[in-house]
Amino acid sequence: MPETAQEAPRDLHHPLIFSSRVTGTPVFDRAGNRLGHVDDLSIEKKSGKTVYAIMSFGGFLGIGARFHPVPWPLLDYDLERDGYVVPLTAEMLKDAPHYEAQEIRLLGGPDHRTYGSTIYDYYGAHGAMPYW
Repeated sequence: MPETAQEAPRDLHHPLIFSSRVTGTPVFDRAGNRLGHVDDLSIEKKSGKTVYAIMSFGGFLGIGARFHPVPWPLLDYDLERDGYVVPLTAEMLKDAPHYEAQEIRLLGGPDHRTYGSTIYDYYGAHGAMPYW
């Protein structure tokens, strides 16, 4: 029997997943082009609902990377790619709301609705609805 969650056997058909298995997972566009990876998750404290996948695009070894909070419902897990697929392209992400490492920490702070409005104004065209 595995001693830790990290050592647990992989079950691709289980409906639940540990956050440690989501971070680092690649993200692709619908054409199969790798866009980046999930760097972190933003979870609402009271409900436990995952609100955003904090995705990292660009940069080298974490330097110069831009962090994009993408509404969680836009990510669709693809078993064959062993990653998430989003209805976005690299070109679309250039104009998407993004933040530097220090600023992304403010996402869940007192101004979370201001950030959220900016994020959902952009991703609403792709079917994302505000979580509040």
